[in-house]
Amino acid sequence: MQVNTSNISFVSSGTADAEAAMASLRAQYGEAGFDNATAIVALGGDGLMLQTLHRTMGRNIPVYGMNFGSVGFLMNDFNTEDLTTRLAEAKPTHIYPLSMQVVCEDGTEHSALALNEVSLFRMTYQAIKVEIIVDGNTRLTELTCDGVLLATPAGSTAYNLSAHGPILPIDSPLLALTPISPFRPRRWRGAILPNEAIVTFRTRETDKRPTSAVADNVEFQRVKEVTVREDRSRRVTLLFDPGTGLDERVLSEQFRY
Repeated sequence: MQVNTSNISFVSSGTADAEAAMASLRAQYGEAGFDNATAIVALGGDGLMLQTLHRTMGRNIPVYGMNFGSVGFLMNDFNTEDLTTRLAEAKPTHIYPLSMQVVCEDGTEHSALALNEVSLFRMTYQAIKVEIIVDGNTRLTELTCDGVLLATPAGSTAYNLSAHGPILPIDSPLLALTPISPFRPRRWRGAILPNEAIVTFRTRETDKRPTSAVADNVEFQRVKEVTVREDRSRRVTLLFDPGTGLDERVLSEQFRY
């Protein structure tokens, strides 16, 4: 993929350091504006990167991040020199989102997209009870837990990893289904599913055990049923410096201790 560097737009997380860096880069390379950009440079952390990728969803505009956050798993190192060369030599990684369809207790229906994961969480001190259905077949009649999530390969190193879910290679046609603090069945640790799978979560005893559903940072409360599938009709593109791509980072993460 050859990146068109003629129209670059810069976005910032808003911290003092990121704002100063953005001002310096705009002075050197100009500012095309987000709507006219052929490439976006995001200055911040992984949270800003996710927000920016959602803004570019379906527009085929690559995003190159430079780290001003705490982790920066999705970012490159900051450097003001030779930005156009770095963009031209950057390696692309494509990510397909999860589509979440929600039916709430009041009958309202909602939808959202997730690049990392779709999660269900308990809203009170009570654990939730969830039936898990894969491609129309009930695979788990009742999971009692604090929550459960379905993660993309890109999201498998985020909350999914913290919940002891598996790390998936970035280009694998797989999804990670992972419980969060499961109580019953106690020994169930989740599943690895093909990316064509359609996963439905049905909540139980909703008055006593209210549940929220979250797609990245979009939340709906008191959900009754949540259906999740990968959306291959949309994608986003991240850019990484050669040798530091997301595939290498995901692989390296599996050997950390």
